[in-house]
Amino acid sequence: MAGYDYDLFVIGGGSGGVRAARRASSLGKRVAIAEEYRYGGTCVIRGCVPKKLFVYASQFSEAFEDAAGYGWTVGETRFDWPTLIANKDGEISRLEGLYRKGLDNAGATILDTRVTLRDAHTLHRQDTGETVSAETILIATGGRPNPFASMPGHELCITSDEAFHLETLPKAITIAGGGYIAVEFANIFNGLGVDVTLVQRGPKILSDFDEDLRDMLDGAMREKGIRLVYKNVLEKVERGEDGRLRAHTSGGEAIEADTVMLALGRTPNVENLGLEKAGVETARSGAICVDGFSKTNVDNIYAIGDVTDRLQLTPVAIHEAMCFVETVFRNNPTSPDHELVPTAVFSHPEIGTVGITEAKAAKDYAHVEVYRAEFRPMKHTLTGRNERMMMKIIVNGTDRTVLGVHLFGADAGELAQTIGIALKAGATKDDFDRTMAVHPTASEELVTMYAPSYVLRDGKRLDEAA
Repeated sequence: MAGYDYDLFVIGGGSGGVRAARRASSLGKRVAIAEEYRYGGTCVIRGCVPKKLFVYASQFSEAFEDAAGYGWTVGETRFDWPTLIANKDGEISRLEGLYRKGLDNAGATILDTRVTLRDAHTLHRQDTGETVSAETILIATGGRPNPFASMPGHELCITSDEAFHLETLPKAITIAGGGYIAVEFANIFNGLGVDVTLVQRGPKILSDFDEDLRDMLDGAMREKGIRLVYKNVLEKVERGEDGRLRAHTSGGEAIEADTVMLALGRTPNVENLGLEKAGVETARSGAICVDGFSKTNVDNIYAIGDVTDRLQLTPVAIHEAMCFVETVFRNNPTSPDHELVPTAVFSHPEIGTVGITEAKAAKDYAHVEVYRAEFRPMKHTLTGRNERMMMKIIVNGTDRTVLGVHLFGADAGELAQTIGIALKAGATKDDFDRTMAVHPTASEELVTMYAPSYVLRDGKRLDEAA
């Protein structure tokens, strides 16, 4: 290793790359990390963190209305978009500083430049033009929104990246897509008073989620005034003489809006990275191919996070980074565990889920018990708001193992995290039943559903649980 400039060179300063660099540096390794934009990556700079801040902002409109049911009189309210943007930018800068500080304290060399591969051990710095060498290379360049470049007028549209930097809040927005990014931004803009239309290719939003969650959120979004256009795609976008955009759908409709946002999936950041020079193989999607230990087909080159297109979640990238360090620098081969990963959709109301869906359980298990509770949250007994909450537990009827839990309602993401621990530990429905309820809470429903709502035998639903 002494013949190389670095023991480890990390390309990409997102959550996964930074964690790997910090951990390896703390072990006394010579580490360099390069980021061409800003440290923090998608999550901190243009993803999870600013999005959650926007979610919080969007929920105040309903909170002001709900206060009346509890005796509060709220005066005239006014929302200022530039203030939100400025405060958000300040928080993002603070977090980026913490990422840099963590790397510096660990002893890593921090580079603010684009770096590309020349061969399996050599890298080129764009800022200085020099080359450096490394024994091990980790690629953690993440992904970016699909620009849908084949659609006429795509250059008139924005993606989630630009949504965080709009100079003015649009009066009307059309969002193309039905995944969690499209759904979350539809709810954000709606909560901020924007007229929202969502256009989705499929028959429903959130294709990989449990059907009950999809239906519940569909109803809630319609209740809030969000227009959902299913079984349609955008065919072109054009700007009219009045300056407004017109999004033409495959159904023949021209939807007028001030802004059109494309949320049509993400693409791994691999262009012009020099992968072919190093001999690194990629999939058809562009994602870097890796084995169970995040190693590419080249022995000393690894890849983690969204650039591998396994599970596109920040905690997953961090977990993969920890496993990489254990495997390469601590002589403890550790494969990332991608099973039973809790997930949240920060819609309004939220979705939280861990484990398999009812449809998946029906295919994989001969005997399935489904426990389901739908109710009006206690908070809204005085607000008058027609908002529902739903909790659903999927159980293997043979050994009583809990296969999945699906939550819809306030703080569902928080609940999913704690439920994820139980499922990871192999909890059974009997364990749930033995757990004392915390009253009065919504989550007590999870431990008080003693009889199944219905059962599935060989994929067929039997309403009579007995």
